[in-house]
Amino acid sequence: MSELEVVALPNGQFAQNCYLVADRGTREAVLIDPGEEPAMFLAELDTRAWTLRAVWLTHAHIDHIMGVGAVKQATGVPIHLHALDRPIYDALPQFGAWLGMRLDPAPPPDVELRPGSRVTVGRFDFDVRFTPGHSPGSVSFSGHDMVFGGDVLFNGSVGRTDLPGGDSATLMATIQSQFLSLPDSTTVYSGHGPATTIGVERLTNPFLTGASPIG
Repeated sequence: MSELEVVALPNGQFAQNCYLVADRGTREAVLIDPGEEPAMFLAELDTRAWTLRAVWLTHAHIDHIMGVGAVKQATGVPIHLHALDRPIYDALPQFGAWLGMRLDPAPPPDVELRPGSRVTVGRFDFDVRFTPGHSPGSVSFSGHDMVFGGDVLFNGSVGRTDLPGGDSATLMATIQSQFLSLPDSTTVYSGHGPATTIGVERLTNPFLTGASPIG
């Protein structure tokens, strides 16, 4: 059994995937993209008796950050975000209002994610990859035959680009350079939907095989 454990926590009205990633040996964990149901994420941590060390954000769209404030208040852990998504992050209450939701501002990020740097959970390091297109400051966390890719690449689809800061050409270039350069065995943990692999998407994803143009 691997010493690195990944727990997918689908949640909320957007069916967003929050991920709890832990080193079984040290019992240290991180949360990736805590969305709409922070009580669920914190309860899972308590049940497993893991110690949360950080929040890593792939990007700052509302469905991926709604729980950041509650997690920060409960644990005090540092929040990691790429600087180019900071304007979206800071506009959480406005985006919420557009959707009929009353949301408090998210707490300021503590750590600026930089492409080429590494982030750590327990004894395991992950590379920070700059993966824009869905949002200006989207990043992915790659390592140990897995990638946490946010809303860049999905099982059978790709991220939407009609939101503020999205760009279709940039997204497709990102997928080619930052995802399809990974081994086919790499598991892709996406922001929505089931996990997949680079190999499966390379062969069957209609947006990558040319069967379905991206709008």
